[in-house]
Amino acid sequence: MDLPVRKKLPHTVPQWVAEGSWFFITIKCVPPGKNQLCQAGIGDGTLAAMAHNHENLLWHCRLCLLMPDHLHAIIAFPREPGMKTLVTNWKKFVAVKFGVAWQRDFFDHRLRDHHRLQEKTEYILMNPVRKGLCERMEDWIWVYRPNDRPPPLLDGR
Repeated sequence: MDLPVRKKLPHTVPQWVAEGSWFFITIKCVPPGKNQLCQAGIGDGTLAAMAHNHENLLWHCRLCLLMPDHLHAIIAFPREPGMKTLVTNWKKFVAVKFGVAWQRDFFDHRLRDHHRLQEKTEYILMNPVRKGLCERMEDWIWVYRPNDRPPPLLDGR
């Protein structure tokens, strides 16, 4: 029996979507279940790479949280070079620099309003609590959250 082949996701943002719209991103490691991200050096470096792209205005990261074998982030991307190029380049850098084995591709979902933005923010922050990795979300150290309010230019509302 032949198994279906997973299609590659295009990750193209339609022209009618406002530049600076927020996206919920999930990037998984391989193999699943192995702690590649939440360890000294690797986790710090991965979050520092996220911060580097934010501080150099390559993207606007509202939140990034590492779990042992994946990460969740809320990011706004400029139209050029776009989400696919920026995430792919970032993954390559982290893979080479810190030895993280990423799964091919990534998941993205556009957050269409402030209710979905708040809902996904809470989901991300509670993820380590739901998985029994900490008792309170405030105790989880593997988080990059530069500020609670986006700059006006990239506010996708």
